[in-house]
Order: sequence, then structure tokens, then C-alpha cells
Amino acid sequence: MPAKPLEQEWADVTRSAVHLEMRDSYIRDDPGFIAWQEGRTAEAAARYQGWTELMKEATARGVVVRRARIVSEPLSDYTRFEYDVTDAVNLAGGEQVRWLPRRQASDIALPGNDFWVFDGAYGKFNHFTGEGASAGPEPFDDPRIVKLCADAFEAVWERATPHEEYRPV
Repeated sequence: MPAKPLEQEWADVTRSAVHLEMRDSYIRDDPGFIAWQEGRTAEAAARYQGWTELMKEATARGVVVRRARIVSEPLSDYTRFEYDVTDAVNLAGGEQVRWLPRRQASDIALPGNDFWVFDGAYGKFNHFTGEGASAGPEPFDDPRIVKLCADAFEAVWERATPHEEYRPV
């Protein structure tokens, strides 16, 4: 199953997309993260406007997009950056976002990598280097892997706190 360009990937989604993030740091040389570190949060959020627009298009078609983040507390700088731009980037695009402290996830069976599951039928793992740079996606459609990821996401989602109620430590 080859990887699709991002716009095509989202054009094909008809009902739902779930995303589980489990790292405390991602692309540390990301210009948005750097702008945030320099106190320019609005500018940081504006750098992801393309994503926000893509999510607006998907949610306007009726796609339910849910994102859950398993995080270490106290939050890393990168995770605090994600928290600070979630309203302007993710929620503004129509995503639902929840946060789960890592200590509350210890008894959940989780895949080894962040992932997306689309329409409950296929997905992709997001691979990263040790420093947090993207190492490329790995698409999957094996029903066993889809179920593993979907079940893990639902277990996290059930325990996680909605963004509007989560207070970072």
C-alpha cells in the first residue's frame, strides 16, 4: 500500500480519522516551534494554517477528526508548544483534541509508533528519528493492525481529558 499525497489522503476520507501522538518532542527545528520559543505564538500558529484549512474541508464534509496526545508531565517545551497552538490550529479546523498524562496510560496496549486510522479501515504509522525528525509514513490496511490501532486509540480517548478542560503541568 503506497503512501498518498496529503491532499489525496484526506480527500479519500469519508467518515472518520483518529490520530494518536505519543512523543514528547517532534521536529525541533520546525519554524513554528522556533517562533513559539521566541514568544511569537500567533505567528507559530499561522504557520499551520494549511493544516487548519485541510481539516476545515474534511470536517465540513462530515468527517469526524479526533486527536489524542499521550504526554509526560511536566510537559516538555515541544508539548507545551503543541498545547499553546491547539486552539488556533487543531480546534479551529474542527478537530477534537484530548490529552492523557503518560502515567495514566501504563496499562493500555499501544502500538510502537504514532498513527492515523482513516474510516476504521486503513491508516499509517508516522515514524520519527530519535531527534524527532520525520522518518516517513508507513501505510497499513491489514485488518489486525487497523484493529490494534483503533482499539488503542479508543482506550486512550476514553481516559483522556478534552483540550478545553486539560491544564498542563
